[in-house]
Amino acid sequence: MSQEKPHQNAETPDPLRKIELAPGSAAKHVIAVMSGKGGVGKSSVAALLAVALRRAGRDVGVLDADITGPSIPRLFGLRGRPRAAQGEGMMPVQTATGIRVMSINLLLPEEDHPVIWRGPILSSAAKQFFTDVHWGRLDYLIVDLPPGTGDVPLTVLQSIPLDGIILVSSPQELALMIVRKAVKMAQALQVPLIGLVENMSSLRCPHCGHEVEVFGPGTAAAAASSGAIRFLGRLPLDPELSAAGDQGGLESFTAPWVADLARWVE
Repeated sequence: MSQEKPHQNAETPDPLRKIELAPGSAAKHVIAVMSGKGGVGKSSVAALLAVALRRAGRDVGVLDADITGPSIPRLFGLRGRPRAAQGEGMMPVQTATGIRVMSINLLLPEEDHPVIWRGPILSSAAKQFFTDVHWGRLDYLIVDLPPGTGDVPLTVLQSIPLDGIILVSSPQELALMIVRKAVKMAQALQVPLIGLVENMSSLRCPHCGHEVEVFGPGTAAAAASSGAIRFLGRLPLDPELSAAGDQGGLESFTAPWVADLARWVE
């Protein structure tokens, strides 16, 4: 991620070009976090990546493109609604440490209110979070994609100028089989793959320190090697992390491995 080519607003629209950020906004790097299937901790990884980059002194935003299953606001303990920007569009809501967030859950009357929309409307909402939100000047914009290879991931990969994708899996072979579909999708659309991370790799016993591979031996490293993809590492299954996310205190979670996440993209 050495090259810095800010994604800025273009005055002349062109349906064949990638969409652009709102006027006055720019992001040096736009990174999508993707998984083949749900339940592997993709949103937690996206949020932790943002936390790690913010702790490293970077200006960071998180675009929650998981319109029907948004969880980013809860992880950061956000309750406020976005305010209108001068002119048109909206301003992202900021977390306690200054991470800028936009999510459909910040616009709903209650966080458990369902979003019952068809694919084209979901895709349009994801694009509007990129084009109509005044993100300001960012070093990194992290896009949390919904699981799978459906309408919204397809729209984001085709429309948003991504610098790369981080794929998240869990140790089970079933999860990796679905991840391979996401790999092939990214390759078909010629979007760079930053690498693959294995989440929930093992659980450390708080009493004796023994590592337990709850979901069996991980095979993500071998899968990454066979697919010529960079293996980013293994993240543990941590009850304290789960509790921090449930309580909206992800930014206060500390573990030695969190800082390593920033190195994935820097």
